[in-house]
Amino acid sequence: MNRLAQESSPYLRQHRENPVDWYAWGDAALKAARDLDRPLLVSIGYSACHWCHVMAHECFEDPVVAAQMNEAFVCVKVDREERPDIDAVCMDACQAINGHGGWPLNVFLTPELTPFFAGTYFPREPRPALPSWPMVLGAVAEAWRERSEVVREQGARMAQAISAQAMLEREPQAGVSRTVVRDCVAALAQDFDRERGGWGGAPKFPPHATIEFLLAAGAPQMALRTLDAMAAGGIHDQVGGGFARYAVDAAWTVPHFEKMLYDNALLARSYLHAWQVSGEHRHADVCRRTLDWALRELRGPEGGFCAALDADADGVEGSFYVWTPEQLQAELGELAADAIAYFGVTAEGNFEHGASVLEARGPEPARLSEIRELLLAARERRVRPSRDDKRLTAWNALMISALAEAGAVLGRDDYLQAARGCADFILRELRDDHGRLLRSWSTDAAGNGAPAGGRRPIQGYLEDHAYLLQALIVLYEASFEERWYREAVALAQAMIERFGDPQRGGFFTTAQDEPYLVARRKDLQDAPTPSGNSAAALGLLRLARLSGEAEYARQAEGVLALHAPLAERHPGAFGQLLQALDLHLSRSREVAIVGSGAQQLLAVVRARHRPGIVLAASEAESDAVPLLAGRSAVHGRAAAYVCENFACQLPVSDPQALAALLDD
Repeated sequence: MNRLAQESSPYLRQHRENPVDWYAWGDAALKAARDLDRPLLVSIGYSACHWCHVMAHECFEDPVVAAQMNEAFVCVKVDREERPDIDAVCMDACQAINGHGGWPLNVFLTPELTPFFAGTYFPREPRPALPSWPMVLGAVAEAWRERSEVVREQGARMAQAISAQAMLEREPQAGVSRTVVRDCVAALAQDFDRERGGWGGAPKFPPHATIEFLLAAGAPQMALRTLDAMAAGGIHDQVGGGFARYAVDAAWTVPHFEKMLYDNALLARSYLHAWQVSGEHRHADVCRRTLDWALRELRGPEGGFCAALDADADGVEGSFYVWTPEQLQAELGELAADAIAYFGVTAEGNFEHGASVLEARGPEPARLSEIRELLLAARERRVRPSRDDKRLTAWNALMISALAEAGAVLGRDDYLQAARGCADFILRELRDDHGRLLRSWSTDAAGNGAPAGGRRPIQGYLEDHAYLLQALIVLYEASFEERWYREAVALAQAMIERFGDPQRGGFFTTAQDEPYLVARRKDLQDAPTPSGNSAAALGLLRLARLSGEAEYARQAEGVLALHAPLAERHPGAFGQLLQALDLHLSRSREVAIVGSGAQQLLAVVRARHRPGIVLAASEAESDAVPLLAGRSAVHGRAAAYVCENFACQLPVSDPQALAALLDD
């Protein structure tokens, strides 16, 4: 075994028996590169990545190829989910060199840590227009051996180009108006796939942030069409619930079968909001089935959620999820004909070897729930995909938001309890001795929990702080437990102090007291998850309305001033930034409810999707949350105060009167 046997990242441990002399990213690897004057070969992937597994099997498990790697390079394995900072810089380099990127990501760095060559998947043997991995290794080794100064100069130029992203300045402008929001909706409409939903062709990824922007901006048609198309497609697990990471086609039919925590947290919340907008129970059903899947298959005993399920089972992609007509007949008996018609299963299949990915495009059977239960039980007898058991702070925060809001809106106390448990887990286990947020937690081979990389805790990044800030606010609005509000305030202060850029505005990805590679970056685009900057802006704007602290709004406005021009030009890549911009430009509405027996008033607030409203409540008079200060019940009845910019109208106790105020 190599050094990776001591790591707690499941992805790194997958490579512990490779003949490659792997290092994890850290001081030992960087010192070895300097001492030996060798390039670093940084290979980046994640445990659920199918092509990462393919390249590992073809190349990294081959003793001859491994010897070539060991002789010329200091070889480093990186889990992109644990180290998004390393991954982002290396991906910038790959895209600059090749015009595209992806995983596996293989990047060569000088001992001074500047990237000079990069690529994605390389096979063991050459293919048309694709060199073999040994050919790449030989060419890079020769270039370093014969022309190291030229290579260093090339790396220095690459570092300068990557650094320029963090030097983004605010564009001179008279101000941002609501016309930007309208223009972005119109631009999205031009590129919308009206037949199949979504934007663009194959492969097709769930556009979570864009969907949320459209629902919030009062332009739901494209969002609802996309959500319905995904729910009916094979990207949606028709048996067990939950969504795969993307579809390889433009019609959402055949997925790349890996299932990520972040996709499912974001989509569950989108379907919840779609139900609030449309009133169609199918949207609430998808939300529930997605969260039930996550609770069943990803939640750990300590309350946190694992990162992902693999695309492969027993080395075969998708084998856990696909079916033939004969298999359905054997499992369902008299129900098989209806199931085959509903799920679109044919003898030819829509996948490999005559198997079918199940869709939901046929007539719905009367006994659909029973069919799903039978198939789920049958599927449990199959070889399961492996599970990446690390708990990432950022992704768990997304699930807290989904569970907390769904628990409050749908009346599911189990969801709310799960959200509480996950938040408690993060605040208990994912902070260091100084109270600083950590990135990741994993179990080792013996099942013991520890902050990931085992002996090397990784400090939290901007997205960990920003997603958790949003989650704590949502959890407070769902439970009205003051501790979540207090934690949100403390986290916002830490985020501003450690990540803020007082010169140019916005936030850096890494904290000021943490090392960085090449450049201290600022993440920009909301893909595949919201950028840390967008999430920070949205969370700070909401916290400003709960707390009345203008500094939070000022920090959010710095993000908007810096990034709004980019969002206006590329709306499909900045969905959450546009949500924050829409909130900033909308009427500031705050609702404070005080008194016992307030359930009917709370139900009015939650009956519709109201992204422009923040909510505080207490059974008794309280000043723990500034929005509640000075509010009280009226004549012994719970009362709702509807405010704009902390100037409140007369309180109301009648639910219909509250609805009239909110819908004004």
